[in-house]
Amino acid sequence: MAAAAEGPARRRRPERGEGAGRPPGSPHPPGRDPGAGAGAGAGLARRLLGFELRDLARWHRFVRLLHRPTDSAALGAFRGAFGLLMALDVPQERGLGHLDQRFLDGLEVCRFPLLPFLQPLPLDWMYLLYTVMFLGALGIMAGCCYRLSCVAFLGPYWYLLLLDKTSWNNHSYLYGLLAFQLALLGADRYGSLDGLLRPQKRNAHVPLWNYTLLRAQIFIVYFIAGLKKLDADWVGGYSMSSLARHWLFSPFRLVLSEEMTSLLVVHGGGLVLDLSAGFLLFFDATRPIALFFVTYFHCMNSQLFSIGMFPYTMLASSGLFCHPSWPRHLCARCPPWLRGVLPSTQPPRPSPDCHYGGRRARGGLRPRQHLAAAFTLLYVLEQLFLPYSHFITQGYNNWTNGLYGYSWDMMVHSRFHQHVKITYRDGLTGEVGYLKPGSRRWKDHADMLKQYSTCLSHLLPRYNVSQPQIYFDVWVSINDRFQQRLVDPRVDLVRAPWSPWSPTPWLLPLLLELSPWRERLQELESQLNGHTDAVFIADFPGTGFGGRRGGPWVWGGTPSGGHPLFFFFSSPLSPGLHLENFVSEDLGNTSLRVLRGEVLVELVEQHQNRSLREGEGMQLPAGQYHKVHTVSPEPSCYMYLYVNTTALALEKNLTRLQELRERVRNGTETEPLPPELRPILGEPPPAGTAADPVVTAFLRRQRRLEEQNRRREASLAQRLHRFLRKKFYLFRRSALMTCISLRNLALGRPPLQQLAQEVAFANWRGEEEEARPEGGGGGQGDPEL
Repeated sequence: MAAAAEGPARRRRPERGEGAGRPPGSPHPPGRDPGAGAGAGAGLARRLLGFELRDLARWHRFVRLLHRPTDSAALGAFRGAFGLLMALDVPQERGLGHLDQRFLDGLEVCRFPLLPFLQPLPLDWMYLLYTVMFLGALGIMAGCCYRLSCVAFLGPYWYLLLLDKTSWNNHSYLYGLLAFQLALLGADRYGSLDGLLRPQKRNAHVPLWNYTLLRAQIFIVYFIAGLKKLDADWVGGYSMSSLARHWLFSPFRLVLSEEMTSLLVVHGGGLVLDLSAGFLLFFDATRPIALFFVTYFHCMNSQLFSIGMFPYTMLASSGLFCHPSWPRHLCARCPPWLRGVLPSTQPPRPSPDCHYGGRRARGGLRPRQHLAAAFTLLYVLEQLFLPYSHFITQGYNNWTNGLYGYSWDMMVHSRFHQHVKITYRDGLTGEVGYLKPGSRRWKDHADMLKQYSTCLSHLLPRYNVSQPQIYFDVWVSINDRFQQRLVDPRVDLVRAPWSPWSPTPWLLPLLLELSPWRERLQELESQLNGHTDAVFIADFPGTGFGGRRGGPWVWGGTPSGGHPLFFFFSSPLSPGLHLENFVSEDLGNTSLRVLRGEVLVELVEQHQNRSLREGEGMQLPAGQYHKVHTVSPEPSCYMYLYVNTTALALEKNLTRLQELRERVRNGTETEPLPPELRPILGEPPPAGTAADPVVTAFLRRQRRLEEQNRRREASLAQRLHRFLRKKFYLFRRSALMTCISLRNLALGRPPLQQLAQEVAFANWRGEEEEARPEGGGGGQGDPEL
């Protein structure tokens, strides 16, 4: 990666000041062809890589190579684009638009910092912190007070990132790395306000290592992501199995089935692109192909996922691999009247940071240049090591390795949560209670479960719970496997051991040997009718029926995730751990059927037990508890089949109302409508008439369908208007709430009534938004029952 500043795949005439070790204007060494290398091998290496292999053989040659004078134009263009994207990111993914909902003063919530001593500032000071970060991003974009702006952005950014592990992801980590690198680079040498004020910086060369560092980082992101996608789940097409249904893949579905589109296009295409993108971008001959595919890839990602500025940041980074003078050529093609406000199109000037000494000379290298070369090398090695460093921080490993964020395993693991139960027990009285879980990502990570239990143990005494014990029962499916318990629900996590350097003993293992069952589960799913759902469960063998009774686990209907099958896993690794289930009365014709092994079904209220072997099944009574114990020596697999009779009856009633409204509108209905049904025609109900709940549900569904149709049939201009309107009110609220908080810091808080009016004004989203009915399409959050 050290070379690519020169356009490595084709020979070109060196730019002024970019000669191989010559000061500008000096003649070539006598008796030496300036274009000749040290033999055919050296010439081939220079044509392909932009440098000779012998430049890597000695340290002083390597240092000279990394300090080769290079045009700063492409680096300045990336700096401006990155600063702009980070400024747009602050109100959105960084959370300035809803900051008061996260850090409201006096709010008793559990937080998940990486370092325990990190705590949020008071709300008004948090707004000040975000203001500093936002101004830092603008300063980076404009190249104004560049180093100070980098520090102003970096400090708050990493503080906020380390303050909340639940918001960690790969691209947020990447933003922090890129900002850190830019703080060390001479990215203000081109197209910056600092260049206007400081002539020595204006339009000057930068050393090659400035490009090497950024290119290596982007290469690592692509390549390590590709290596992570060699995982069997990704290669088998299970990681993003439902993504092929998106409208963006409609052209592929014209020639391929949905399954083949998922396997070949989504998973196969993603694997090939990640593995090859860094290499293809590096060479001149393949760069146009790479630019086309990575642009198409990131534009698709911007529509497929809610990942903020990440696709656009990666698009901006592609320019770093092109010839470093491309912004000059672009500006040179602009009209003359526009060039006056654009960056310079003149060749770059020499810089004291670059090395212009003789090719064979050891002298002329300063200590800071050796230090810069050593830092570049160590940084790249560290970034190559970190994604595979999980054997050190074993306490953060779960079913997947490490904290999600620095491994570049993007989209490799998809999770589906069916049930999360939090049980607390009073250590003195033995009283048991249950807490409602939130929807944050703590449920997937042992370290955050430990933090959460410790936090709850400090909060519950305020509610007369002495010496609280906290137990978690987390059911999760990863990559379409069975739903499985993540942690042992019999372990009090308040007193359970946890260390970042050793494995977590109370984590339950992932049943990898049952992964081949996924094909069978898909076959069973395809055999179901539209009203029947299935739940598949796998269970470790247990050796007893005793133990603490868990709380009621109620399941029924289709959760908000929209997934047609729900899979569970219960792991009685010691006596007494079993599956306890309550079948809701809304579920009719509920049955259990064993797919593998042997289980004992205990009907609690009837005091009956029944043993079931592979292929056998039984009906389960509705409105009652039952327990399922695995008695075979190997793990058991069984499934529930059920019909949500309440939802089915409601659907039939809604269909009848729809048909009735159509008959009234086309004149085929001769009977007058009863008063309680008049609202289906858009008429208000007569005075004194109680609202029919079925009619209310029908009207709510119709409004939702009309809104979906309106969005689906909107023109491109209407969609753009809706998008800009949404962003406008987000930025408007961010700006107004920031002004309110800064006023509070400067002048003190006003009376509560005035403050409430100011916040209400900041929350205003226009008359059109206020009148729009709530409850659009189903959410995509994790279902919790």
